Amino acid sequence: MDKKIKSPKDLNAIKEKAKASIDLRTGGKDMRIVVHMGTCGIAAGARDVLAQVIDELQRASVDNVTISLSGCLGLCDREPMFTLTDKSGREYCYAKLDKGKVHTIIQQHVLSNQPVTDFIVNAQAGKEI
Repeated sequence: MDKKIKSPKDLNAIKEKAKASIDLRTGGKDMRIVVHMGTCGIAAGARDVLAQVIDELQRASVDNVTISLSGCLGLCDREPMFTLTDKSGREYCYAKLDKGKVHTIIQQHVLSNQPVTDFIVNAQAGKEI
């Protein structure tokens, strides 16, 4: 830990940061983003995608999205990927992600409820729609 605790205020700040981090991964929220973190996904940049998702949600003060991790979806050539599930239960699988695409998806799909069809892959057929 970089910062030393010098007062109860410092301890409360650490507690709140940890609580916010845990809250991202738990609870029944309006949306869920599952970042696929199989070895193929990690090799393709899934860690960077996960970090970007968290950063974008925090910057936009979004608190209605749960983030979790899973293994490979089986579309290794489409990695890095995440699946976004909306309030109705509809799933959108976003593929070949990078920081710019994550930013666009958060702005358009998460904040404005407009799926970004250019980045969606049909998991059943293994191709973009």
